[in-house]
Amino acid sequence: MQQRERMPAYLELGWGSKLAIYVALGLGAVIMVLPFVWMASTACKPSAELNRLPLRWLPENLACAANLAQLYDTSENFNRYLLNTALMTAGRTLGQLVTCSLAAYGFARFRFPGRDLIFALCLALLMIPFQAILIPEYLLIRQLGWQNTFLALIVPGTFSAFALFLLRQAFLQIPIDLEEAAEIDGANPLQILWKVTLPLSIPALAAFAVITVQAAWNDFLFPLVVANTPQTRVVTIGVALLQGERSTPWNLLMMGSLLATLPMLVMFLLLQRYFIEGISMSGLKR
Repeated sequence: MQQRERMPAYLELGWGSKLAIYVALGLGAVIMVLPFVWMASTACKPSAELNRLPLRWLPENLACAANLAQLYDTSENFNRYLLNTALMTAGRTLGQLVTCSLAAYGFARFRFPGRDLIFALCLALLMIPFQAILIPEYLLIRQLGWQNTFLALIVPGTFSAFALFLLRQAFLQIPIDLEEAAEIDGANPLQILWKVTLPLSIPALAAFAVITVQAAWNDFLFPLVVANTPQTRVVTIGVALLQGERSTPWNLLMMGSLLATLPMLVMFLLLQRYFIEGISMSGLKR
């Protein structure tokens, strides 16, 4: 007799337990969404309503278009900042895809002396605070003549220890028989990686894309140090420059933050299913 498959544990809970879980998750979702709601609301408030008490969540007089126009009057290069951020993000993401996928495939499929030690040293990079290596990186970039260039923004971010770990764990879940069959057909390791392994790792690649793009898009400290001219300035710095010494136009600041946040929200909504699957795969052992 075949053993009956057990139902998922959450389906066996009583209605009271399910209701408590739903209420807790709903409260958590509301708490997470409230800052975004306040940002969008403030972005559409006229200056007269910013300091009005009691606070109102919704503006009485919508001023979205006026605030947007005023934002571009105050920061004429804001679109350039968005473009610079997009270029930096694309360069880092593609660079990490190349370097980390090649390294992850090597650690997952090939045996060589010191493999485990080298992989452990790569993961040890996750324990080093970025601030500890910021000054050495800046000095190296200045010596190379890359300061205030896109090379300074992109090249140091083309490797990630977390992306290496994520992709290696994903590659380990792919049956080795598929790759051996491709090898018998005459495919070399690069062809196997490109035509077999990567297409079967779409969830992990989506998770990798979400994490890498979000980290690069929101990067502030490193671009501030190595590239701070109007031609290479990124949007996080552009938003920070909206703050004044004596007063800050919060509606313009929130409008700039909203414009900078929308691409990340859209990307996550489109890739959230693959993101969750990819993170789940990275926790599996083999």
